[in-house]
Amino acid sequence: MKNSRIILTIIFLFFYVNSIAQDDITVNKLSLSDVVSMAIEQSPSIKYYQNRNVNYYWRWKNFQANFRPQLGISGNLPDYQISNEPITQPDGSIEFKQISQLRTTADLALTQIIPHTGTTIYGASSLYRVEDFNKNTVEWSGAPFYIGFVQPLFAFNWWKWSRKTEPLVYEESQKRYVESVERVSLNSTSRFFTYLRIQTNYNLAASNLKNSKDNLKIAEVKRKLGQISENDFSRIKLSVLNAQKALNKSNMDLKNADFELKSYIGMDQNSKIELIIPLEMSLFYIDPQKALKETLENRKEGPEFKRRLIEADRDLIRAKRNTGLRTTLRGSYGTSKNADNLGGVYKETENQQMLKLSLNIPILDWGKSASTVKLAESRRELVLYGVEREKLDFEREIVVQAEKFNLLETQMETAKEADKVAGNGYLIALKKFQNGEISITDLNISLSEREKAKRDYIASLQDYWVSFHYIRILTLYDFELNQKITYLNPSMTE
Repeated sequence: MKNSRIILTIIFLFFYVNSIAQDDITVNKLSLSDVVSMAIEQSPSIKYYQNRNVNYYWRWKNFQANFRPQLGISGNLPDYQISNEPITQPDGSIEFKQISQLRTTADLALTQIIPHTGTTIYGASSLYRVEDFNKNTVEWSGAPFYIGFVQPLFAFNWWKWSRKTEPLVYEESQKRYVESVERVSLNSTSRFFTYLRIQTNYNLAASNLKNSKDNLKIAEVKRKLGQISENDFSRIKLSVLNAQKALNKSNMDLKNADFELKSYIGMDQNSKIELIIPLEMSLFYIDPQKALKETLENRKEGPEFKRRLIEADRDLIRAKRNTGLRTTLRGSYGTSKNADNLGGVYKETENQQMLKLSLNIPILDWGKSASTVKLAESRRELVLYGVEREKLDFEREIVVQAEKFNLLETQMETAKEADKVAGNGYLIALKKFQNGEISITDLNISLSEREKAKRDYIASLQDYWVSFHYIRILTLYDFELNQKITYLNPSMTE
């Protein structure tokens, strides 16, 4: 008996402590700005955009490094070889001799690109050592110093064109990053209102269930007194069941929306949240022409359109240059020397000079060159027309969205007033029904009107905030503060 009491006491304490723990769970009340800030700071999406921006940053740094002097050393250490090689004799005959050698080479070179002409100039020093094990000899050869150049003639100059396109690619990436952060704000806003709409449905369903149960209690008393028909009593009882079903469905929808919102903004799934209806907002006028001006200055489409046109011209030039005469001029001047020891390579050196012109002349290609050029010309025309059409469509969208935003104030005021009127109307209808002045049908009509007005009001708020963030995406301009939108990438380190 004593043991049973102890067990019952332990069970009671367990459930009591657990209930206290459940009651102590803090409910985080989140505003729209809280959700947007959390998404910008810690969402998985923002981490992806930050790393993509870093990738473009290092691409730009890598490109810039190509135009700085490059110093490098190369060689073979060691190059050991034992083989039978064909050796040309003084009389012109060939004999196979066994070769047993250890070769060592080293080259130190400083190179520089001249982008405008595509020329590569260099200064270098080289050393070559051969140890012959069959003859037991060591020979040295080297060029203590020489300079030279490589100049393609009538060829496509990649360096020249890349200096036109790569700065635009980097500019696009910077503007794309700002746009991406704003898209995270828009996506988190959409999820916020999805959750808020379902939360509103849940609260309405809970209120409806409570009111339906109260109505059922009143109906049961009236039924005993014979003041209500069986048909009306059944309909009231059915309204309780329908309200319970609606509450169950809203509860499941709320759990799904809760999971999705927390996942997107990077919030702990075990935390409890409650969203605050964003009633505080700034209603301001957006000048469509100013919006268009800011869009052309701030959005990535500006440098993107320009880059695509340059790339179309570049591809046409490349097609023409790569299908015609191609020549390369090479030249060098310096000193060299052979010796039996290392020091001798650098004493009493001899001049060495080189000038070479390489040619590649297509003679018969069965129309390949002409078709390649025509294809590039056709693609260039497609790009020209495509850019022009996209630019017009893009500019039109800016003006339309700005004008749409300016019309939202009237829509919100109307929805707000309708929500207020419908809410008061339902309370009056509920009281009249409980007093027996109206039927359950009239009460259900008033209930439907209240729910529709509440949902319409939430939808009008969503339209405003979605449009608010969308116009920021399109223009990358803050019309509240009258300044351009900028963000620093916390992942950016040099």
